[in-house]
Amino acid sequence: MKKLSIIAAGAALLALALGGPAAMSTAAAATHGDAATQHVATSRGNAPSTTQIAALFDRWNAAVETGDAEKVADLYAPDAVLLPTLSPQIRTTRAGIVDYFEHFLARHPSGQEIRSVVKVLDARSAIDTGIYRFTFHNADGTTDSVDARYTFVYEKRDGQWWIINHHSSLLPAAS
Repeated sequence: MKKLSIIAAGAALLALALGGPAAMSTAAAATHGDAATQHVATSRGNAPSTTQIAALFDRWNAAVETGDAEKVADLYAPDAVLLPTLSPQIRTTRAGIVDYFEHFLARHPSGQEIRSVVKVLDARSAIDTGIYRFTFHNADGTTDSVDARYTFVYEKRDGQWWIINHHSSLLPAAS
């Protein structure tokens, strides 16, 4: 608990040094739980709604369903990081992201969001975390499904929302 207080105090001082009182209130709110953080984040001008951020998943899923790895990669920022579901390799370049999706899309997936928790951090950043299910359509007409946990971190740059970090991992079996 003491370490958390020291970290929180350090974050508040850093926020004050870098951004003044407005940043300080955001850092302080982050130490007091979700309700305070959400209030500060959504009280800022031009902050997107959670519905707008949730729609970014639908945009990504529609790109996945085209089967075109380039279209999917177009949604990722040039400096994005992808920790993919079905590969142990961290992808930090567009070429790496395209490579992953070429292999992933070869299985003809269709995605379904099972659960989503969206946090709007400010007018330019948000996180969507949850569980999704991919159904893969095999050449023999059969299907396989995989449930996975995901986190998308979005950042708005030059008026466009980009995926800057995407982590996806297989959902562990219930214990």
